[in-house]
Amino acid sequence: MVSFASTLASLVSLVPSPSSINSNGSRFSAQPAMICCKFGQEDNNEDLFRRRDILQSVGAAVGMDLIARSSSFIEVANAADLIQRKQRSDFQSKIKTTLFEAMKANPDIIPSILTLALNDAMTYDKATKSGGPNGSIRFSSEISRPENKGLAAGLSLLEESKKVIDSDSKGGPISYADLIQFAAQSAVKSTFLASAISKCGGNVEKGTLLYSAYGSNGQWGQFDRTFGRSDGQEPDPEGRVPQWDKASVQEMKDKFKAVGLGPRQLAVMSAFLGPDQTATEALLANDPEVLPWVQKYQRSRETVSRTDYEVDLITTLTKLSSLGQLINYEAYTYAPKRIDVTKLKL
Repeated sequence: MVSFASTLASLVSLVPSPSSINSNGSRFSAQPAMICCKFGQEDNNEDLFRRRDILQSVGAAVGMDLIARSSSFIEVANAADLIQRKQRSDFQSKIKTTLFEAMKANPDIIPSILTLALNDAMTYDKATKSGGPNGSIRFSSEISRPENKGLAAGLSLLEESKKVIDSDSKGGPISYADLIQFAAQSAVKSTFLASAISKCGGNVEKGTLLYSAYGSNGQWGQFDRTFGRSDGQEPDPEGRVPQWDKASVQEMKDKFKAVGLGPRQLAVMSAFLGPDQTATEALLANDPEVLPWVQKYQRSRETVSRTDYEVDLITTLTKLSSLGQLINYEAYTYAPKRIDVTKLKL
């Protein structure tokens, strides 16, 4: 860091005083810390030029000092930002690990988790900008509705996982809104990995290697950044989510359209619409608008990489999981230390 006090002496020593020049123009040794400035009629242009240079040099030293100090503030701010990012990243890793292990231990609960996330998001109403993935499905009056029949077991599993996650959090408890959507992510990843293992004849090691090489793990970037949803404080209004197992394809299309999605997204979300994905796709295939997409994703799932299916599913889930949500990008970070500005030296 540049210090004004230390710089001034070196600048002054570079400027000769009038006493260092005799009448013959010869120079004598100068006193390094002495400035001789005479004011009045005896001043000449050389003196004025010399004094102006001194003032400019002093001004430059002060400016350099201020720039150096401001740079240090910027460095501190950047360091604090990096610390907060790491805190969020570490907390998110804890969430993913806990949920993935829960899915691995309870694979039968995966369809329930997927529909739970879908139904929590599908309460979004564009006209009033209300509802959406706000965790309101946790309320007993909402989880007990006909469209949420059979989802209570999935919610109970998440509540147990939440206890584990919150016990390790230094930045506050995870919201139900985040918990439910990240649980859906873990469930989707579990099904992707299970498919890769199945393609390898049930060999877990080979299946994991196959998914690592050809899977879609890198496509979750935008989803992971959508982290910091707030919980709703009351149940969302009734009648916004259809009973998927009783709804017609047209009713499904209308609901998806109401939240900004179309036949393509309806087809790719078939696993979220009930416990039997094959039966759901057979129903969707009866609609000429949805049929081409059902066929496309069926073909994609037969390939090694499954790219079209997996990428479109991740993209659709990402959009659903953020409907109407204002994301708090500082959620789950440690409270920053306050700086006592009165003790800062400028």
